[in-house]
Amino acid sequence: MLHGKTALITGASRGIGRAIALLFAEHRCDIAFTYHSSDEAAQSLVTLLQEKGVRALAIKSDAADFEAAHQVVQHALEHFGHIDILICNAGITRDTLLMRMTEQQWDDVLHSNLKSVFNYCHAITPHMMRQRSGSIIAMSSVVGMNGNAGQANYAASKAGIIGFIKSLSKELGSRNIRANAIAPGFILTDMTLALPEAAREEMTKIIPMRRAGEAEEVAKVALFLASDLASYVSGQVISVNGAIG
Repeated sequence: MLHGKTALITGASRGIGRAIALLFAEHRCDIAFTYHSSDEAAQSLVTLLQEKGVRALAIKSDAADFEAAHQVVQHALEHFGHIDILICNAGITRDTLLMRMTEQQWDDVLHSNLKSVFNYCHAITPHMMRQRSGSIIAMSSVVGMNGNAGQANYAASKAGIIGFIKSLSKELGSRNIRANAIAPGFILTDMTLALPEAAREEMTKIIPMRRAGEAEEVAKVALFLASDLASYVSGQVISVNGAIG
């Protein structure tokens, strides 16, 4: 489905990003990915990807750094020759009620979650415009669509992604470049597994499907959007949330 293509995925050493990288590799897509801290986790993923018969490149970088993002894109282009798919997945949480939130907590989340998407799209669009093709997929959230108490910063960043992607799709459509967002709900990742078990149980009670989602289920939607099956899909937000909202 993705044979001969190259994907650049931010924040792929774990969770949803890792699941996307592994699924794309099963469909013969070469993978460049960024990670922030764990060299061990990154190297483990490189090994798994190579075992699937694709080329893999791990780059340690801060997605919120504008210049670093441009350097990552250049490095990946030099290594693979082309980038066909961009997955903007890097993100963090700094949850607290607004009245207790510090300016640093606000800035950290907006920079890591929203500015990072701008950084990578800014870096990669000239290349995609020259090749007159590309698929850009950014990870939003159900929280960005519905809001959530204690997550004003996270919700703002994820809502911002939706507006950004919808605008980008209109700017790049004439060059055959598609831009879409995925809005996951409650997905089992390291981030959500860190929550107390009681909190996780309460979350699943309000999900109509009565369970949390798996990272692989989000990855399947990313695979669809990255492939030619979605050749006329752009400017859209696809929710993967078990009907929670």
